[in-house]
Amino acid sequence: MRPIVVRYFFALVLFAACLPFALQAQTQSDRPQARTDRAMTVAAKTLFGAAEIGSKHASESFGSYAKGCLAGGAALPETGPTWQAMRLSRNRNWGQPITIDYLQDLSRKVAQNTSWSGLYIGDISQPRGGPMLSGHASHQIGLDADIWLRPKTDRVLTRAEREEISSISMRRASGAYTNDRWTKDHETVLKLAASDPRVARIFIFPGAKVAMCKSATGDRSWLRKIRPWYGHHYHFHVRLKCPEGQEDCINQAPPPPGDGCKEAAGWVKRILTPPPPNPNAKPRKPKPPITLAKLPQQCSAVLSNL
Repeated sequence: MRPIVVRYFFALVLFAACLPFALQAQTQSDRPQARTDRAMTVAAKTLFGAAEIGSKHASESFGSYAKGCLAGGAALPETGPTWQAMRLSRNRNWGQPITIDYLQDLSRKVAQNTSWSGLYIGDISQPRGGPMLSGHASHQIGLDADIWLRPKTDRVLTRAEREEISSISMRRASGAYTNDRWTKDHETVLKLAASDPRVARIFIFPGAKVAMCKSATGDRSWLRKIRPWYGHHYHFHVRLKCPEGQEDCINQAPPPPGDGCKEAAGWVKRILTPPPPNPNAKPRKPKPPITLAKLPQQCSAVLSNL
């Protein structure tokens, strides 16, 4: 592990009131087993959020999209001919090589088939995946990526602009409908994204799915992968299938058969006419943070670069 990463790990774990964490034994007096045991109880987001570079392993995803880690992560270059990575300060432009290839391929297709010059890419994963310090529950194994719904222009943005510029919301009526910023190009982008066989599903707000259900012509099989979900009106979320041969990567069950348009219409109906609140409903208790002990055992080696 590089020295800067080690120092960062130590500072964060000390902040969490634990002794310095290192899975690599140093001396007998360090009592490595005791330090390892303590590290297993620290919130995993603290540990994985401190990693600045990918691990030295061959690329592999361990666990599921919302409980796992990423070995041998690859970084999406900050700027390419048809893409720009956004929010660079987060250091979340890491993923499986298959994910990086997919995003570059999709951005080229978008530039060729729409008025957009390519794509603005949001969060993918942290350098070694795992739970994040803020935001997403998923994005942990390098196979999820957020793509902005704001059309990309030709101008190369500065690092500061990539922190300041926001995407653009496409929803109206709390997500029941698209607004006047939604265009045919947006549908084309989603169709291109979903038509790739590497894709498992894509999340976007319900009104967008219903709009595409109404306007799509010809082969509608790609609509099956477009899944309505909360939020997702500034960006859409692509989830790729586990790469072949990676037996410790857990795929999500495939979407139900059919185009899913009836289900999306049900989402819209519930937005427009929400059911009355249950007076007996008990508030949900917050989930405890995921610890290293709750992640696949390989994640300890990924974290320590062993």
